[in-house]
Order: sequence, then structure tokens, then C-alpha cells
Amino acid sequence: MLIPARDEAATIAAVVRAIPRSLARRVIVIDNGSRDGTAARALDAGAVVVDAPLAGYGNACLAALSWLRGDDPGHDPVLAFMVADGSDDPRELPRLTTPVLEGRADLVIGSRTRGYIEPGAMPPWQRGGSLFAAAVLTARFGATVTDLGPFRAIRRSTLDGLGMRDRTYGWTLEMQIKAAREGLRVLEAPVAWRHRRGGTPKVAGTLRGTLGATRKILAWLDGAVRGPDHDPVR
Repeated sequence: MLIPARDEAATIAAVVRAIPRSLARRVIVIDNGSRDGTAARALDAGAVVVDAPLAGYGNACLAALSWLRGDDPGHDPVLAFMVADGSDDPRELPRLTTPVLEGRADLVIGSRTRGYIEPGAMPPWQRGGSLFAAAVLTARFGATVTDLGPFRAIRRSTLDGLGMRDRTYGWTLEMQIKAAREGLRVLEAPVAWRHRRGGTPKVAGTLRGTLGATRKILAWLDGAVRGPDHDPVR
């Protein structure tokens, strides 16, 4: 289980403790330049903490992949990603990991659209943007896409093969675009999306985050339509 976190001291311990240890061999929190004690609280809760001081969701994920390659190069685990603020429900982890473990899927994405969104948990502009991006991917690649949810599972070797490079807001969309290009078996599993359990929003709840995410998503969608040569450089 990989959990990128930046200034999520209010929620990270509860999130780590809620993950069923029978399902996650290790819980790895990637501390993305926090200044509020996130790393210490994650350690106290039983997580392994990987330092990724350069801000950006993609930077955090790339740092975790680099750390995993050095820590256990011969192992090919199923990696699950989730947010650190409590919006994802860790009890739903088997919905994502089981199809990959059983060889029925290469990538499983938690779809909030197919599941349940708590009233008010997703701002209208975030929901609209996700639906727009999903519609573009459906039109471009054929298979129905309903969400770009961050709760997802994929084997490490499969993810390495995609050559991920986005360092900020486009990480999840890049993964879906490249998986579609490679013809991977992609499934969606219905999941819940809850109100964050504490702390302050980093993306959808801020103007800077919303604008940054919108620019990056549009750039990746442009690349999806026009071809790999037009993918964002970073």
C-alpha cells in the first residue's frame, strides 16, 4: 500500500491503522515535504516512511517506486495507491487488489462514479472535470471509463513498464492513458469517496490546486487524442 502524503498529520495515523494488515504486506507513506509531523505520526502508526521532499503527487509516487526497486528488487508485488486524508475507504482494498492477484486484470481503478460519493465530498468542478476526462478517454480508446480515481492497484512490473514520468497532478491520468495504449486489461471497481477526515484540501479545495490540475489534465488529454509525441514533458 502506497500513500502519498503532504501535511496530513491530522489523518495519516487513522488511515494507516485502518488498512487491514492481512491484505497489505507493508504500508508505505511517502512524505512529500510535510511540515506538520506527518512522517512521525505515520511511523507511530506502523507505516514505513519514504522521504520525497520535492512537492508533487507524481514526485511522491516516483520516489516510492525508486525506493521499492532498491529495497526488494526481486519481488513483484501488487501496489495499491490511496489518498492520505481518509477519503478512500481502506476496507474496499480487496475490490482493487483481488482481480490483479488472480490475473484477471493488469490495472484496477476505483470508480467513485460507479460507487458512492458522500454528499458534498467532491466539488462540482472536480466531478465535472473527472467526467469530462473519462468521456475523452472513452471516445479515444473505446473501453468505457467513468473516473480517474486515485484508489487503484497494479503490479510493480506493470507500472514500471509504463514509464511513468508525470511529477505533479497528471500521474493518475498518465497511468490510464498509457495502460490503454499498451492494451492492458483495465477494470473499474465501485468504491466510496468520503469527506476528508481532517486537515485542509491540497487540490480541489484550492484555486491554485484546481488550476494546476486542470492545466495538467488538459495537457494529458491533448496527448491522448494527438498521440504520444504530444504528451506533457513533465
